[in-house]
This record gives sequence, C-alpha cells and structure tokens, in this order.
Amino acid sequence: MSIQFTCPHCGLQTDVADEYAGQSGPCARCGKTITVPPVGMGPPVMGPPRRSSGPTVLIIVLVAALGVAVVCGGILVALLLPAVQAAREAARRSQCSNNLKQIALAMHNYHDVYGCFPPAYVADETGKPLHSWRVLLLPFLEQQALYEAYNFDEPWDSPANQQIASTVVPVYNCPSTTMPGPQTSYVMLVGPNTISDGASCTSIADITDGSSNTAMVIEATGSGIGWAEPRDLDATKITFQVNEPLGGEVESPHPGGVQCALCDGSVRFLSEMMEPEQLRALSTIDGGENVDPF
Repeated sequence: MSIQFTCPHCGLQTDVADEYAGQSGPCARCGKTITVPPVGMGPPVMGPPRRSSGPTVLIIVLVAALGVAVVCGGILVALLLPAVQAAREAARRSQCSNNLKQIALAMHNYHDVYGCFPPAYVADETGKPLHSWRVLLLPFLEQQALYEAYNFDEPWDSPANQQIASTVVPVYNCPSTTMPGPQTSYVMLVGPNTISDGASCTSIADITDGSSNTAMVIEATGSGIGWAEPRDLDATKITFQVNEPLGGEVESPHPGGVQCALCDGSVRFLSEMMEPEQLRALSTIDGGENVDPF
C-alpha cells in the first residue's frame, strides 16, 4: 500500500510506501525537506460549494401565497356575488314600490281635483282612444312642463306628440326592467267592473268591494306599452296568472311576483303562487268576491 502526497513547495505528486509515513526527506524535484503524511491522511476532499437557497425559496413561497390568495379571492367572490345581486334587486324592488306609491298618490290627488280617478284613456268623438291616463297624471307627478308641451288636440303618436311620447318618465319605469325607455312598467286592468272600462272614470264611492281590495295599477313589464299610449291590460282577455312561465301579461322582473298599487294607496307584492281567480277578484270594484289576505 502506498501513500500519495504532494510537495507543498513545488507541487510534485509522489507515491511512497506506507512504511515511510511520518518520515522527512528532500523533495526529488526542489530538494526542500518534506514530511510524508501518516497513513490515511491526504489532501482534504472539498465538496461542491453550498448554494444559498434563500432567494429561490422566498420566490417559491411568494408565488404559492399569491396562488392561494387568488383562489381564496375567487371563492369569496363566488360566495358574495349572489348576496350582492340579491341586495341590488331588493333596492330596485324598493324603488319600484316607491314608484307605485307616487303613482297612487297622484291618482288620489287627481281624484281630489276631479272627483274621480282618471279614465284609462281619453277618446275622441268617435270613441277612438287618444291619450293615456298616464298623460293626465303628469301634473301630479311633478311633470308639469311635459304636460304643458303635450298637444291634446292630436293623438298621442302624432308628429307633434312624438317627442313628448319618447321622453323617458322615470316614475313609469320599474328599475329592474331590461327594457328601459318610453315604455311603461305600470298599467291598469281595464274592462267591465274594473277601475275603468276605458273612457269612464271611477270614484272611491263606486268601489263597493273596498278600496283595499281593489287593484288600481299593476306591473306589466313585458307589455311593450308606451307610457303615453292609451292602452292597458284588457281584463276580459288576460289569464290573470302572475309571472306566467310561458309569458303572460301580469309580470315583472322581480323574483316571485309583481307589485300592485291598490285603490287605498297602498302597494302590495302579489306572489306568483296567487290563484288567478284571486287576482281577477282583486281587479273588480263591485264583484262582491272574497279576496284572501296577501
């Protein structure tokens, strides 16, 4: 067995028998005295330098934390979104109710001045409808300027009235509607024994069923009726089904039902589970029907 060692002076590598371990003598190259190392001793073996992992680990931790934050944020948004949407719809429904309260108050103010609620429409001498009750109500809804600009000598859709009829009147639009514009969300139920059969008007004294049991104005968001248009829901032709799945007349964008202003000025939410016969009974002023609480 030999010992390999290196001269510390000139770098000469030499193999000697292990019996010379620990002995000293001259180097064969430079002649300087060197000492043979003991058996098992040799130049230290150096491993590869240890690399610092601090920055890399920090980056990995930050990326992982960011990923967790993004995932948690997405889950949080998914959980909160329905609640936010529900809160917004609740606010819109409240504003819709307020619109109907303003309309009901205007109807009563009209009644105080003229002794009856406005007719569904104003007709010409031949009976042709010319102007809607919603036009007659403008002065009582802080829309005096619009009312004064309207030409009652011509039909609602005449060139002279087109600009007026195309004006958006916010109180006539449910804020939840997907069709904002000059259309109206609120109509009368018109026909025999209702608040108006067309050109006729009704006083509170005529409502023998009780003003709290008689519909005045109801939501019909998908009717496509312009607010100035002398057209409402014909009570002799509709199904009286609230939010009918296949598309009915009495409908609203509010989940679960529609809003209705009664002749006493109150506003009630009518459930879509309401029986059609109950709504039919609510539409009449003197039918004598028993209307269940709602």
